[in-house]
Amino acid sequence: MAILEKKDLLGLRDTSVSDIRLILDTAFTMRQILDSPSKKTAHLAGKSVVLFFLENSTRTRLSFEFACKYLGANSSNISGSGSSIRKGENLYDTIKTIEVMASDMIVMRHMQSGAPWLIAPQTHCSIINAGDGMNEHPTQALLDMMTMEDKLGKLEGLEVAIIGDALHSRVVRSNIWGLSKMGAKVRVCAPPTMLPRGLDGLPCEVIADVREACEGVDVVMGLRVQLERQKSALFPSVREYAHFFGIDHEAIQAAKENALIMHPGPCNHGVEMPTEIHEHPQSVIHEQVTNGVAIRMAILFLLQARRNALSNDLNGLAALEAAYGFGKGPISNPVEQPKYRR
Repeated sequence: MAILEKKDLLGLRDTSVSDIRLILDTAFTMRQILDSPSKKTAHLAGKSVVLFFLENSTRTRLSFEFACKYLGANSSNISGSGSSIRKGENLYDTIKTIEVMASDMIVMRHMQSGAPWLIAPQTHCSIINAGDGMNEHPTQALLDMMTMEDKLGKLEGLEVAIIGDALHSRVVRSNIWGLSKMGAKVRVCAPPTMLPRGLDGLPCEVIADVREACEGVDVVMGLRVQLERQKSALFPSVREYAHFFGIDHEAIQAAKENALIMHPGPCNHGVEMPTEIHEHPQSVIHEQVTNGVAIRMAILFLLQARRNALSNDLNGLAALEAAYGFGKGPISNPVEQPKYRR
């Protein structure tokens, strides 16, 4: 069985094409489990997954929780408001506390960009990035790609228009990296005040007009206007934003016939798109959510398969230390601490 190249899934910028392909193929198998009468399996029986979410979430958090249950893993939830972080505990100490309770994987959402990359080398647990600040959201982009491939039969050669708050969106960054690696072409459209610096250096085309951006594309994807991340007024009013950058019927008509309508959710109805577009016959927004469970099942399964393979082949934690440099920095050598062996 093929296994992932790395012990963590931190972002699609540093994920290989072969790993993306492996995750997508595995997710289609997991989708069969979701569609079956009995969803319970034992693939992760006896394994422990901690959902460590320091930002609010419905879809990502719940889909990971369902993924754990369907694979037979034990899952635990930690939120910022209910953890010792509110008492001043730092991120490293929190992660180490989770690790020494014999955890196998940590699904981590953090408000600071780069937090998963900071902590991943400091723990034996596999870290899954469930969204870090305004940087990446790899599992969302993977479920988006799965939905496109499921409906359109391919990723290579697709034209995808992503419209909305690109400045604050981690979804747009992961989709740009992931889709471009798989051979798709990405167009990004946003108000000039909501375009991130350096976007023109990424593998995408920046277009100012919504109708032009949607011209002849296979997929039209809206992005949520993230008011909670904005510290200044980036557009005059919600009404004007919806008029100039909302995905309306004219935008959909500019796209290819039967082009997919997508949105990572939650959607501000009447802002990114009206309700009739959200619920349009060409919309696959609800199917994205279902595929999100399959993608997260696939990631959990594949990361644990890698852990199992490495443990069996190279003597457990000693192998992890040799492969990833554990025991350096603030962490003591795990080989000298038998109580941490699993």
